[in-house]
Amino acid sequence: MKIKNILFDFDGTVTDPKVGITESIQYALDKLGVDVIPEPDDLVWCIGPPLHESFSLLLKTNNKVEIDEAVRLYRVNYNRKGIFQFKLYDGIIDTIKLLKENFNIYIATSKPHVMATRIIEHLSISDLFDCVYGSELDGTRTKKGELIAYILEKEKILADEVIMIGDRKHDILGAKENDILSCGVCYGYGTKEELLNAGADFIVQQPEEIPSIVMH
Repeated sequence: MKIKNILFDFDGTVTDPKVGITESIQYALDKLGVDVIPEPDDLVWCIGPPLHESFSLLLKTNNKVEIDEAVRLYRVNYNRKGIFQFKLYDGIIDTIKLLKENFNIYIATSKPHVMATRIIEHLSISDLFDCVYGSELDGTRTKKGELIAYILEKEKILADEVIMIGDRKHDILGAKENDILSCGVCYGYGTKEELLNAGADFIVQQPEEIPSIVMH
């Protein structure tokens, strides 16, 4: 294995966005008139998957107009304050700084890239990433497999020279769709069982374990 490029998921892998995401979902559901609003702990499964997918399940509908409106309302609250209601995982920045010495580092998130970029600029860590890739506000490239394919093409990266690192099955399945290696992290919002069932090639418990995987 000769890894030269690392794709990092963002929510649940670099940052813990629980407060900002769950409060923004609650805000959207309230504005839509939903009678029973789930508690934050009952919404953590929404951290990682595409928003449209989560709202389809929350609202029990496939109606695109309704789902689009839910996402719009979510973003009203998220852009106002939710975007900065997060914390960095212990050790993740030092880990990325170490990896940056030997690898090209990219963000690969289902979150709109404009939002991920705002957070990264707010943290003053833009120099740690070669580029920030995410979805578009219209929902383009929210599926991780499509996003990874786009990054590989855009950056001219060979499949055997890259690894995807993330905390949910979507990251692992997206990697498998593109025949690249994947590493699941158990400190985020996906369980070890979820990551293994999705086919993760490697599993780590803490950010500090990542270098030993990619430098192997």
